[in-house]
Amino acid sequence: MFSKRESPYISLESGTYNGPVQASAFWKAVLVDRANLLERFLAFMQDAGMRYCVIGGTGVNAYSYPVVTQDLDIVVAADTLETLAAGLAREFTVTRFPHSINVSAPDSDVRVQIQTDPRYGDFLARATMRDVMGLRLPVARIEDVLQEEIWAALDTTRRASRQLKDLSDIARILEVAPELRSRVPVEILQQIPGESS
Repeated sequence: MFSKRESPYISLESGTYNGPVQASAFWKAVLVDRANLLERFLAFMQDAGMRYCVIGGTGVNAYSYPVVTQDLDIVVAADTLETLAAGLAREFTVTRFPHSINVSAPDSDVRVQIQTDPRYGDFLARATMRDVMGLRLPVARIEDVLQEEIWAALDTTRRASRQLKDLSDIARILEVAPELRSRVPVEILQQIPGESS
């Protein structure tokens, strides 16, 4: 048994050892989610019977060591987007962008980003259930999460800080799945310490 000092799993709310940190407690403590956006959104998706899969930094967290991200990036079936957006708008703030529909709520720093880029369409069929910080969620397969991060890293319209996060996410994937290195373009590998050779 771990002592508090030795354990990597400390409750963020009480500071005591309680086993693995649960996603909702983590997001509430670190990012402030007094609106319970995460739980409410996931309950909405389940109640509506919507198929989705997690990508982005949270998707990487399903395969690698977790890092803080305020976004839950997901992919849904393209033919459900309009119905989904209308339903979500009754309970949350919904904002449309060129390649995403963002879901937010007052009193929450957590954001759900529903990706609308058609390149992600096939990810949904290959997703599997995985543990993500105490939640069992459908997550895109590791190869698809990597591809999404590559596309994001190559997008020169993204802010520099976002591109650096994308590079970090790619590095985290390569640490746990070095066999995927050949899928990463050389121009990206050259920007990741230890991967340029």
